[in-house]
Amino acid sequence: MIMTTKYQMLADILRAGILGGKFHKTLPTEQTLCEQFQVSRQTVRQALSLLESEHLIERRQGSGSHILEKTDASSSQRLSIAVVTTYISDYIFPSILREIESVCSENNSAPLLFATQNQFDNERRILLTLLAMDRLDGVLVEGTKTGLPNPNIGLYLKLMEKGIPLVFMHGNYEQLPDTLSVLDDNRAGGRMLVEYLYGKGHRAIAGVFKYDDLQGRQRFSGYTDALEEFDIPPEDRKILWYSTDEKERFLKDGFAEAWISMIIHSCSAIVCYNDEIAARVVSYLARAGVSVPRDIAVVSFDNSPYSEMSTPRITSLSHGQYNVGRISAEMLFRHLKGEPCVSTLVPWVLSEKESS
Repeated sequence: MIMTTKYQMLADILRAGILGGKFHKTLPTEQTLCEQFQVSRQTVRQALSLLESEHLIERRQGSGSHILEKTDASSSQRLSIAVVTTYISDYIFPSILREIESVCSENNSAPLLFATQNQFDNERRILLTLLAMDRLDGVLVEGTKTGLPNPNIGLYLKLMEKGIPLVFMHGNYEQLPDTLSVLDDNRAGGRMLVEYLYGKGHRAIAGVFKYDDLQGRQRFSGYTDALEEFDIPPEDRKILWYSTDEKERFLKDGFAEAWISMIIHSCSAIVCYNDEIAARVVSYLARAGVSVPRDIAVVSFDNSPYSEMSTPRITSLSHGQYNVGRISAEMLFRHLKGEPCVSTLVPWVLSEKESS
């Protein structure tokens, strides 16, 4: 299971205390925090650095961590925006968060960042923190395991009952049909990759998909739509499924390698859920003596740094000029201003490289 790091958990606790008025002017000393939470000084300092980056505290040498008070006229009008994503520093999220922070800055706001690690229990803890805040003007949220029934829907409903607007990114919940969302057009993306491969002459097209989020299920639907259109029956043995909790096994423990060994002689192309998986598939194929793209083509989603660092570079779908973080943040602030907003599907653009 993927777990939240200790410093993120400590930062969440301290953040809730700051926003709930538990602390008066300063946080406890580093030594006190170490003893109270049974963590190392490095963990405490990482947590404090995160809170400082969110402009909640200011660390002063010799006098500890001071809670920043919003006392002037301009700061009293600052909006309190929470950003809940599955991850913060991994994969495509830094670019998404940079755009969110940019839009928040343009609208006199600094986002409070939370990461669920795509785990329901972490999501629950964060939602309870948000519900306890004295002031919260809006939430940008990437749902946790959106391909599965979510046990935390009741907490989202409580936020909505308090009049706090939500904008979902990448995935949403069918139990919350009236919420705003900015989603990748994943079904069209899955179709687009298969159509591209078919145009290259491929007829035996395998796929790797993630089953516990909405993106994976939609990408698979587009993949099968296109196969059906081209009268190519999908074959179970050529489709590999994995979940968040199985990703490390997929990447490290031979789980995917065994599957690749089974299908390499019966397929000529593989559609991958994202570039991180595609880069590993390319590496597995190379170790098996399979040339990409001469023997098997590999295509993917996200056009992330993984696609550029792979050898060969991976053909992948990009959002081009669109950034889901910016679109979502702009939508939230328009909604807060009372402007009409509608949910949006973000189109994909093919970035052709050497892997196909």
